[in-house]
Amino acid sequence: MSVVDSSFDHPMKLEERASMPMAGGIMQYGYQCGMLWGAALAAGAQAYRLFGPGPQAETAAIIASQRLVQSFRSKNKSMDCVDITHLNKTASAKDLAMHFLVKGGVIGCFRMATNYAPLAFKEINAAFSGTDFEVPSPPVSCAAILAKKMGVSDMHAVMAAGFAGGIGLSGGACGALGAAIWISGLNRGKEGVENIIFAPAEASDMVDRFVESADYEFECAKIVGRKFENVGDHAGHMRNGGCSKIMAALASS
Repeated sequence: MSVVDSSFDHPMKLEERASMPMAGGIMQYGYQCGMLWGAALAAGAQAYRLFGPGPQAETAAIIASQRLVQSFRSKNKSMDCVDITHLNKTASAKDLAMHFLVKGGVIGCFRMATNYAPLAFKEINAAFSGTDFEVPSPPVSCAAILAKKMGVSDMHAVMAAGFAGGIGLSGGACGALGAAIWISGLNRGKEGVENIIFAPAEASDMVDRFVESADYEFECAKIVGRKFENVGDHAGHMRNGGCSKIMAALASS
């Protein structure tokens, strides 16, 4: 996120620190790579700068996130951290040491970020090069709805919008969950907490509430029973009260 923000000449230090728990595929659960969550946030920030608040910006953020997922998969064969690193929360200390110290996992991740950031910047610009995309009636993004319920600014709601449908409607780990964890980090940063750790207690509590409300499923496609065809399909699901139980659980303090 930091590299892409800087490419747009708009560094966002608070928002970038708050994205730390997305590393390892959401607090090391192994779902979508943290680079995708960060790139989607950067895309949302640019969408807000170009289109302001509202459905057009949220739609643009989702479309950009779709492109980000496609380009990431084309380079890395998968969007999930566990498929790339073969590690998740169940990994032993020996497994972690082998990957990061012996196999050079840290270097590999930095190399991935170095290669992906300019591609992400290009994809975001391409997504926003035209304004002729169809904008459905609101609400557009589950993640943006949740952000508003949690009391963040219009800008932050648009930044989270691309998480919808498991990041760009790809069906991965729930975008509303990702938004809630990120917003929790934002709030801690506003309180003066400088070091946002990978698995803060507040975020762990959110995960607990989430899995209970989602019948112990993490991935959007499994929760909903399908992948969304397009932004309009997702918007219709939200207008019909889709995922309301999950949204209520994540928005509760």
